[in-house]
Amino acid sequence: MFGAPRVIETQVFARLPDKFKITGRRSAWIEARQHGAPHSFLEGPSFDRAGNLYCTDIPYGRIFKITPEGEFDLFFEYDGEPNGLKIHRDGRLFIADHRRGILVLDPVSRTIEPVLERAHTEGFRGCNDLFFGRNGDLYFTDQGQTGLQDPSGRVYCLQANGNLRCLIRDVPSPNGLALNLEENILYLNVTRANAVWRLPFLSNGDVTKVGVFLQLSGGGGPDGLAIDAEGNLAVAHAGFGTVWLFSRIGEPLYRVRSCEGLMTTNLAYGGVDGKTLYITESGTGAVLTAQMPTAGNPMYSHT
Repeated sequence: MFGAPRVIETQVFARLPDKFKITGRRSAWIEARQHGAPHSFLEGPSFDRAGNLYCTDIPYGRIFKITPEGEFDLFFEYDGEPNGLKIHRDGRLFIADHRRGILVLDPVSRTIEPVLERAHTEGFRGCNDLFFGRNGDLYFTDQGQTGLQDPSGRVYCLQANGNLRCLIRDVPSPNGLALNLEENILYLNVTRANAVWRLPFLSNGDVTKVGVFLQLSGGGGPDGLAIDAEGNLAVAHAGFGTVWLFSRIGEPLYRVRSCEGLMTTNLAYGGVDGKTLYITESGTGAVLTAQMPTAGNPMYSHT
């Protein structure tokens, strides 16, 4: 349908030091997946206002802080499986934990507490990623082990007033998500369908006319998602070693190619001008960078 997009090469920004690599410790999260026995699985990159990059380590319940110079620090460790991470405008770290729901970490006291452990009286399948709207509403995915064999994943919105809404059910593996610039469309990575869905909102906030916006092929499927200042979608294609940049109308613009492994799981815009894309390559425990043509959406580069 389209010609091959132009390629943007990556380089290694930071690599997990040997002292933080874990071997010989049991992890139920790893045992349930086909990732072999990795020493870590980095995910959920998000920047604070000082330019520090935070990321999660799902199987071992760790939050790392990476300085602008690429130095790793073990910022927090707890009994959980942290996946997505976003920093609130007040500086708190909100975490989508696969086992414990939505949590919040105070970066000053370094204490963690639950925000939402269940959907009303029903347990989550396994929270995966999250995204803040400008008004403080928190959108998050409940993925668990869903897929084409069990398309029962869900997407929620925890409104700033505390009201919880289920926006859509019956999704085969909902993952990364982001609002468009106008915040009237939610884009959703549906990993096991290898697709990005488009969820338009009605004026009352209900979702309507959900459709496939992008259909990918190969790899494991789309994982993390980010929007730039022009409304382009950067889609991390896990298992393909690639981040795709699509225009707001779905035209492929660039292929950002991993210089390391194939597990390009998540991404965040950062750097002085906001045009540097930071990508977690979870297979090797590395964070890659690529210089992009347009800066990330300034509303969300530092939430």
